[in-house]
Amino acid sequence: MIKEMEAYAKENKVPIMLPDGIDYLCNYIKEHSIKNILEIGSAIGYSAIRMAMVNDYVMVTTIEKDEARYNEAVKNIHKCNLDKRINIILDDALNTKIDGEFDLIFIDASKGNNINFFKKYSANLSKYGIIITDNLFFHGLVKDESLIMTKNQRGIVRKIKEFITFLDENEDFSTEYISVGDGLSISKRK
Repeated sequence: MIKEMEAYAKENKVPIMLPDGIDYLCNYIKEHSIKNILEIGSAIGYSAIRMAMVNDYVMVTTIEKDEARYNEAVKNIHKCNLDKRINIILDDALNTKIDGEFDLIFIDASKGNNINFFKKYSANLSKYGIIITDNLFFHGLVKDESLIMTKNQRGIVRKIKEFITFLDENEDFSTEYISVGDGLSISKRK
């Protein structure tokens, strides 16, 4: 099923985590005994499924605003028999109200809203929880702006740089950056 989702994502240009990025994330979940995860940005359910497959105790709540991707994710979650451990919500994460606390909040949605997602959902983070954000390299464009081809890319790169500054200057969280996949940040409460 995982290979099918990877092929579907490639064929339909659905952004999913790069192999070393998702492997790192799953290992992190395993090593830190993370059980309760909130994911912002489900896409086709690939990372939610991979995270839930780490062990039988992992529960994932995931939010997706694109209806076609949401429907594909629901289908994939069902095919993997993870309906009881992955709760998927069709909504804009900026409008959704989520109750409860999470050991891990994983942000992998609209890059322009990373700061908003971080601020909104850090209230749902357990005392020793962490926030991991994906795509901080944005295909190498953040490090090498000469590769930027479009106005849209330039805007996204600017937003990612603003987010990195927000993390670096955040008085409540300390952040480390991991050079795997498309770049991850790991933020913990100080």
